[in-house]
Amino acid sequence: MPGYVIGNYFVYSMINAFTPGPGNILALNTVTNYGWKKGSPLFLGIFSGYYVVQMICAVVVYGVSTLLPDVLGVMKYIGAAYILWLAVHIAFSRPDRDGGERSASFWKGFMLQFVNVKIYLFGITALTGYVTNYSTSLHVLVFFELVIATIGTIATSAWIGAGLAIQKIYLRHYRLINIVLAVTLLECVYSILK
Repeated sequence: MPGYVIGNYFVYSMINAFTPGPGNILALNTVTNYGWKKGSPLFLGIFSGYYVVQMICAVVVYGVSTLLPDVLGVMKYIGAAYILWLAVHIAFSRPDRDGGERSASFWKGFMLQFVNVKIYLFGITALTGYVTNYSTSLHVLVFFELVIATIGTIATSAWIGAGLAIQKIYLRHYRLINIVLAVTLLECVYSILK
């Protein structure tokens, strides 16, 4: 694979991973609401789900691409409904000011990735746009999807860091910030359904 193709693959991957999406927005909202310690189960769920979904993408591109349109068609609506639910949840959430026992769930973060159409399209587009012209070996496809999942994990970690940085501001202006985050998720739903 030529160096310029690998370079373009990395540029595409970085832009896709760092732009707002359901996982990044949920991570930002969770860390501002719960902090790092209580939010960490959700973050681990997001990271784990990212890797699993990217492995699914590698397998789909490798052998079952004929099923892809049907699977993505159904997932589009399931994903949009789940992201809409997240938007409503975020819009009405309040910070955990009393230090209660609430915490964010691993499964909430993990399952988000299974309905997050953005990362399916991200992974499949990266493979079909940059890798499959040079190799369709399952090992190669899995390798490049692991790279995508790692870049995605780094990007979500950056969003978590941003949430930690604005946590004090968030506690004072949580309603406005939550509405902005919810509207951003609504834009994600719109882009999925248009």
